[in-house]
Amino acid sequence: MVFQPGTTRRQLLTMIGLAAGSSALYQAMTGIAHAAESDFAGPPNLSGAKPGASVLVLGAGLAGMLAAYELRNAGYKVQILEYQNRAGGRNWSLRGGDSYTELGGATQNVQFAPGNYLNPGPWRIPYHHRALLHYTKQFGIALEPFVQVNYNALLHNSAAYGGKPQRYRAVAADFQGHVAELLAKSINQKHLDQPATKADRDAIIDALRGWGGLNDQLAYAKGDESANFRGYAKDPSGGVNGAPVPSDILPRDELIRSGLWHALAANANYEMQTTLFQPVGGMDQIGKGFAKQVQDLIDYNAKVTKITQDDKGVTVTYEDHNNGGAVKQAQADFAVVTIPLSVLSQIEIQVSPAKQAAIQAVPYATSLKIGLEFKRRFWEEDEGIFGGISYTDQEISTIAYPNHGYQSGGKAVLLGAYSFGGKAYRIAGLPPAQRIRAALDQGAALHPQYRAEFDNGVAVAWNRVPWSLGCCAIWTEQTRKDHYQNLVSLDGRIVLAGEHASYVGCWQEGALLSSLDAVTRLHQRAVAG
Repeated sequence: MVFQPGTTRRQLLTMIGLAAGSSALYQAMTGIAHAAESDFAGPPNLSGAKPGASVLVLGAGLAGMLAAYELRNAGYKVQILEYQNRAGGRNWSLRGGDSYTELGGATQNVQFAPGNYLNPGPWRIPYHHRALLHYTKQFGIALEPFVQVNYNALLHNSAAYGGKPQRYRAVAADFQGHVAELLAKSINQKHLDQPATKADRDAIIDALRGWGGLNDQLAYAKGDESANFRGYAKDPSGGVNGAPVPSDILPRDELIRSGLWHALAANANYEMQTTLFQPVGGMDQIGKGFAKQVQDLIDYNAKVTKITQDDKGVTVTYEDHNNGGAVKQAQADFAVVTIPLSVLSQIEIQVSPAKQAAIQAVPYATSLKIGLEFKRRFWEEDEGIFGGISYTDQEISTIAYPNHGYQSGGKAVLLGAYSFGGKAYRIAGLPPAQRIRAALDQGAALHPQYRAEFDNGVAVAWNRVPWSLGCCAIWTEQTRKDHYQNLVSLDGRIVLAGEHASYVGCWQEGALLSSLDAVTRLHQRAVAG
């Protein structure tokens, strides 16, 4: 890599980002205020509600329950209609004894041992998702650390290193070291422009030497410096043979071609930076915690079929499946609609043509999650992997290890597949038993113990989930430009909320932020008359 004349500091940072991945670039950007955090500033101010004012909330996911919670606290009369027999929406955990039927009729009866679970939907909470953290604290929902990065986990490319997985720490250290060497030698040869002064160059070289584990010749080579990052062929010990032996490094050209370093950048993504959290006992603890606040407001098994409005209020027609599917109507002054767009687009709703077009414009992606229960924690006992994530180029994409119950005996569940979009579709199209078989076959490339230790599993393909028809809304730059403001606007007496109505799509935080924004604007409209 050679820096061209005229390179500014900003361009220098960009080059470092391109070479070293988003981690180095993010660290540099934080120093010049280019990184932002959640704009949550606390619960909404909904004072001054008119006595007797009423709101219908459609959907008892997190967005719907939060809307109901804040509106009732403000004095509104609230009713929630929920399609399922439980609250939480995509905030969902599957446990032993549960039964799940997908589109097409395939039913899976979960056989996990007590205490084990799979989170088919959300499974982690970033530290900067302030709204979610606020309400989990307020509702007494206990959290624990989620291990995103485990340096002893595995990175795997079927076409690299003979298909043998490499330790995360080795790839991280060697990629960082090789890039540091290239940058340091280029800088040392004074291929920098005038705006980057000698003091700049000296400081960067000194930083790169420490960051990349370079030796005195600014080379990344086998030795104590590199082993300090990537580990040893023989770890330090005691006694006569206690001296450590540095490990061999992965050659630069082969490492670059392998593409394994992509995982390093993924884990440095803003949404994946530590500290991340998970609820103690499964992600559904959040849904249950929210539901406790509004349980008396929820009508379950209510399938909405029509939404109309006039200048006096909103009328929702629904099938009451607690009473044989009887057709009923619910009425209120206003409505907060949190039904996923993939489903809402199939329901008759009386809104403007622009909002209709927005509802129809946003497709939903699929994702695939497969929970595999094994007879023992072989990843801990045999390989020293405690929590964290391994990555592969295969269709399963991800293997994630439980972040609780370390060193406990008995069965345990790991996430045997988490793939998104194109990689998920082929396996998602298989019957559940074949999805599990595919996860076992592909996972064995990383863990040969799979077949001998496997006990049972469950596989959720989100394009086959009846109540969402996909995992989350997928916006493009063009659809945002054409439809986003129309989607989120207050249309008469109806407002939409959910992760699809936010710029934090596919996250629970987006659902909560959109809900708070929606109820604030609805309240302002109600107070204004």
